[in-house]
Amino acid sequence: MKQKKSLFHLLNIVIILFGSLILAVGINYFAIPTSLAEGGFTGISLLIYYLVGWSPGIVIFALNVPLLFIGYHVFGKRTFIYTIIGIGALSLFLELTKGLPAWIRPPEDTLLCTLYTGVLVGIGLGLIFRVGGTTGGVDIIARLVNKYFGWSIGRTMFLFDFAVILSSIIIIGLDMAMYTLVSVFISARVVDFVIEGLSASKAATIVSNIPQDLARTITKKMNRGVTILAGRGGYTGQTREVLYVVVAPNELPKLKQIVNQLDPYAFVVVNDAKDVLGEGFTYEKTIGYTNQKEQENLP
Repeated sequence: MKQKKSLFHLLNIVIILFGSLILAVGINYFAIPTSLAEGGFTGISLLIYYLVGWSPGIVIFALNVPLLFIGYHVFGKRTFIYTIIGIGALSLFLELTKGLPAWIRPPEDTLLCTLYTGVLVGIGLGLIFRVGGTTGGVDIIARLVNKYFGWSIGRTMFLFDFAVILSSIIIIGLDMAMYTLVSVFISARVVDFVIEGLSASKAATIVSNIPQDLARTITKKMNRGVTILAGRGGYTGQTREVLYVVVAPNELPKLKQIVNQLDPYAFVVVNDAKDVLGEGFTYEKTIGYTNQKEQENLP
């Protein structure tokens, strides 16, 4: 058990290092040559670089060290360690990748650089966030503000990023600041995509007059677990059982076929379910109908 836990942490650290490398390449290869800014401490370090030429890696590290001493108690032990690794790795890779070979030239098209900056920064941050790490900076400030003033973390991060990008107009001009907004928007969407995962499953909520028959048939023919929820009609006030089942996208037609055959008048709502964890999705299906009841009774 201890060995598995060590391997788990080691894998997470490798992912943080890899994410930091991708993030650094995006900044050094696409953002800086195009004079793009960013949000957060990365954006501040870029603005300082454009003004006085100080290395972004060193500036990010210098800005984060005092915050680590102030805000270490707002993180759990694992997150704090991952944050130290994330800050150190990002600072190091920003230094190592700033001297890219001369034959590696970024595109001359500003829009292409903007798009690739957003994609690479989003992938890098998404990988780091997915394993519970951070790159420090605004994340630490946001957690401190949340702890002592009650502001939401998202609100604080948005206001800080907005202030940095707004101030960048003075240094890089309005046009490049607008390109920066596009890059930041793209990176935010990519972060969500990386964190939520590549696989989107389908979650079906089924209201039927024969819920038990449907549940048995779905479990038997599709080998999928079905959760039976207690519901009540808003108009009639009658209590009835509501089925909830998650299936792979390619299994949805079969599920609809089963429902339509057994109860053509059933009410079915299908939603996207992203990053589903558990039996049949992240590991093999082993539970059939015979022990489904035992599974449902587990705490």
